[in-house]
Amino acid sequence: MPNKFDAKSFNPQAFKYKADRIPRTRMNEMRKSRVLTGNPDIRAVFTTQDGTAYARLAMRGLLDGDAVNYDGQTDITATSTKTFEQGVVVVGRAKAWVEKDFSYDITGGQDFMDNVAKQVADYWQDIDQDTLLAILRGVFAMTSTKGAEFVKKHTYEVDGPMEATTLNSATAQACGDHKKKFSMIFMHSVVSTNLENLNLLTALKYTDKEGVTRDLTLYTWNGKLVIVDDGMPTEQAEDGSTVYTSYVLGEGTINYEDIGAKVPYEMARDPKTNGGQDTLYTRQRKVFAPFGLSYEKAKQASLSPTDDELADGTNWDLVHSGEATEAERSYVNDKVIAIARIKSKG
Repeated sequence: MPNKFDAKSFNPQAFKYKADRIPRTRMNEMRKSRVLTGNPDIRAVFTTQDGTAYARLAMRGLLDGDAVNYDGQTDITATSTKTFEQGVVVVGRAKAWVEKDFSYDITGGQDFMDNVAKQVADYWQDIDQDTLLAILRGVFAMTSTKGAEFVKKHTYEVDGPMEATTLNSATAQACGDHKKKFSMIFMHSVVSTNLENLNLLTALKYTDKEGVTRDLTLYTWNGKLVIVDDGMPTEQAEDGSTVYTSYVLGEGTINYEDIGAKVPYEMARDPKTNGGQDTLYTRQRKVFAPFGLSYEKAKQASLSPTDDELADGTNWDLVHSGEATEAERSYVNDKVIAIARIKSKG
């Protein structure tokens, strides 16, 4: 039986060690998808202002109002467009890993810090996915009058597994004649397996250079790309069954910018502690801003929101014109926000 030192397995007789990294179980498909799109306005406001962690961006309003009768005797009335405001926040996160010199020595020269370095990018993909899911939880927990209306309209619940009509009904309920804006659905593998069993998913195909057409391991449902990720939320229903949340999103629905930190990565050497050890420090600052939705920063204790604060519905509202009371505000039409969720038991 191998001995242990600092959670590192080694064979004391052979003094040889081969480390095979544990495969990551998370897919992080939402983080890697085309849901995210760059926004130069967000990048500009956070890179040109010293110390900015939160900003409100102006969004130009649409023309509205009724036309008058042009009959030679009716005065023409004029209205002006309103400027809408979207609150956006920088999410800062940091993490460090430490490895002891003795771990290197006792395993015959296995470089554990090199193993850490090779996994850093995947680790931050995990963190970004957690941030995105926290934001979506917050969006679907909004408490304002318009926010609560959005949550009700953009949530479709199925009392059982998904059916053939579920996706079409959900997108139509959310956005009406704008349902074509939806382009992909993120779901748990239990849900996708159920749809496969019902023959509702269509495999994407490709033709190789010899003209042979083959199925890809990618699927569509009603023309929407199906993205399977077991990181999608689940909860227990009162009857003990599992309720799965699937998110239907449009391409470019969430604005994303990597704002950066002064020193994103650095290594620190401590020759004294534990006989010598190295620590890798990492830091990041990023913005994830759903189109048409505003982070209002109603409850945030520090300059960067925690995942719990991002998931707090009181921190979110529909983009609006900024007046002090809800009754005075004009709000963005929720039909243009291609974000919906489906709750089903499979």
